[in-house]
Amino acid sequence: MTNLIRRASAEARAFGRKKEGNKKQRAARERDDDDRRELANAPRIDAPRKPRFAPVTFSEEGGVRYLHFGTEWVQGAMRLKKPDHIELEYAQQMMAWLLFIETPARVVQLGLGAAALTKFCYRFLKRAKVEAVELNPAVVIAARAMFELPYDDARLTVTERDAWEFVNDRANHGTIGALQIDIYDATARGPVLDSVSFYRACRACLTPQAGVVTINLFGDHPSFVRNMRHLNEAFDRRVIALPEVHDGNRVALAFAGPALDVPFAALEARAKLIEAQLGLPARKWVKGLAESAGVAASGSFSI
Repeated sequence: MTNLIRRASAEARAFGRKKEGNKKQRAARERDDDDRRELANAPRIDAPRKPRFAPVTFSEEGGVRYLHFGTEWVQGAMRLKKPDHIELEYAQQMMAWLLFIETPARVVQLGLGAAALTKFCYRFLKRAKVEAVELNPAVVIAARAMFELPYDDARLTVTERDAWEFVNDRANHGTIGALQIDIYDATARGPVLDSVSFYRACRACLTPQAGVVTINLFGDHPSFVRNMRHLNEAFDRRVIALPEVHDGNRVALAFAGPALDVPFAALEARAKLIEAQLGLPARKWVKGLAESAGVAASGSFSI
């Protein structure tokens, strides 16, 4: 679970209390305000935010090993006795695409973390080629040394690369059935990449017959509204967010391909199969979809 760090700037507090001593200073401040308003109204250039690499650290408690980025906030987890299973509930929700599509030929994670999703897909979805894209080489090393991520083989590839470059690489367009996005840096201000252009490129990566993106978002942060707006624009409003878990985490699903109109009874049956075969709490996802869509469980899920 990624948590939001609310930290006031000491510099901002100090200078905020400082009074301007003369008219020249006030005039300069007013000019600066005008400049800021002009910049705020200027066209935004879509570009990825440069990530900040923090130290990769670890902790253990109750038989669970946790990944941190130099703070107490948890960035990933692994139960030591079940290294290939997904420990955190929000990470389990990132597998909710299983309700809608069969195991695709290609499953990709943007952001490796503790490799929970990568390991699970590699271990249990035998028909899929599983790939993870991670910019920070220290995270890749940690995943292999501390979280039992296997080394690459014919079905598993971990690439040290910027997710922005990956989704804009035309070689990846139209090739991915399930794309899982969990890209945060140490500042934990929301996803590092969240522009309409980024999400359109993600959509372009999905297979045309059917494809689903799952995204880890902050439900109680302004970035959530921005991300949902950008996702809806990129995916023609075919987006839904599951209810919040883990003190703020909300997983959104975005769909490509033909429109869906699936009875909740069919989703419930599919969820029972997922629970039996994979041990994931899929019936919770179906309940969450009905709640978020504002539809009775006796009806259909349309998107």
